[in-house]
Amino acid sequence: MGPYIRCMPVSIPFDNSFARLPDAFYSRLNPEPVRAPSLIAYNKELGDLLGIAPASDSERAAVFSGLKVPEGASPLAQLYAGHQFGNYNPQLGDGRAILLGEVVGTDGKRYDIQLKGSGRTPYSRMGDGRAWLGPVLREYVVSEAMHALGIPTTRALAATLTGEDVIREGILPGAVLTRIASSHLRVGTFQIFAQRGQKDAQRQLTDYAIERHYPEADGPLGLLREVCNAQAELIAAWMSIGFIHGVMNTDNSAISGETIDYGPCAFMDEYHPDTVFSSIDQMGRYAFSNQPRIAVWNMAQLATALLQQLDDPEAAVTPATEIVHAMPERIETAWTRRMGAKIGIAEAGPDDRPLIESLLKVMQEGRADFTNTFDALARGQARDQFLNRDAFEHWAEDWYRRTETEDNPQATMQQASPRVIPRNHRIEEMISAAVQGDYAPFHRLTAALAEPYTTEDTALMHPPTETERVPATFCGT
Repeated sequence: MGPYIRCMPVSIPFDNSFARLPDAFYSRLNPEPVRAPSLIAYNKELGDLLGIAPASDSERAAVFSGLKVPEGASPLAQLYAGHQFGNYNPQLGDGRAILLGEVVGTDGKRYDIQLKGSGRTPYSRMGDGRAWLGPVLREYVVSEAMHALGIPTTRALAATLTGEDVIREGILPGAVLTRIASSHLRVGTFQIFAQRGQKDAQRQLTDYAIERHYPEADGPLGLLREVCNAQAELIAAWMSIGFIHGVMNTDNSAISGETIDYGPCAFMDEYHPDTVFSSIDQMGRYAFSNQPRIAVWNMAQLATALLQQLDDPEAAVTPATEIVHAMPERIETAWTRRMGAKIGIAEAGPDDRPLIESLLKVMQEGRADFTNTFDALARGQARDQFLNRDAFEHWAEDWYRRTETEDNPQATMQQASPRVIPRNHRIEEMISAAVQGDYAPFHRLTAALAEPYTTEDTALMHPPTETERVPATFCGT
């Protein structure tokens, strides 16, 4: 492979603020070139938002696979640490990703453009730095679905085949995802400098995060409060759609409050609070019902890291503790608001929680599908979702009385309850087809999930049959 070609095959209006920080925060390097890139998908709507000029598919494939580095890019791999399943790893970093740079979109907001699966970096830890097609398509579909659902998330700009194989459980086609984020700053980004005792770096990082994400925040405690608030809203949003992240390590917890890193993620079919899909979560640490608790734990780790930069950390322990301890109530308030809307209550409050919780209990006992139950409730057909229909009817008596005073409960429910989600068996079906060169299921899913509240592709609403069930999801690294 010859030297890199610095050219303008795709014009991107870069403005790279993170790259202007000191070298302690990253390692500068180009993505590893690939043999024969080809474009699977390009998100034109998102590209337009980022101000990316029109280009041919071959030009896009060259840039978004890492074969060519566009003019104005400042490629680098970010450094961070993190707690992984509760155990601290003192150095992680982007082991298979390169941040090309940043743009200020047509909406005035700043975005990272990152290549995921772009080859080895100093943080690869014996890995090949590559991604195979399955996880790339999974993240493309699920992140764009989350965006359409109105949930803060990283997004997918492009998916590209590399023309090279990777070795996982077998020989599989290699691919690269171009991921867009408000930033890739994580709880683990703060942890590594705190653990190393590098106060100057901590202070620079804190100032940078405040300026970029929360300009009204006042110092480390102000930043902590804003991140806790954003995370509380995010977790409540996840819970309201039956989403299970699967790997809520602190290096996968974004300061921006966006969902990041769609590895062994999944959406519940039948409702059960202890649902786990991740193959690496043997103890259920990141089970569906544990996600609020883990979010608080992660924020406690952020608080510990942020305080280390202060001249007198002990003096800030009490206010920091109060901020973190306020999180459970914030999550519950946001959860109540979102779940209340799913049963037709526009402004649900604490008095409505028993009604919501009793429905979830009936759903669990009746093995009701999470998504379809709420969609059917909005359409007057929920009784058919339950094995024990009498139990639902008993709950519905209280529900009817509560919603009598609501202006338009049906509209409230329909706006809060998607008809379609990226179901695990459909994702696996899509991946299996794509490995054989058939991208029709991928395009069908992306089209339907772009309109999750109104889609007419009712076949995608069906839960899996017994033979279609996906018992475990995998990280894909």
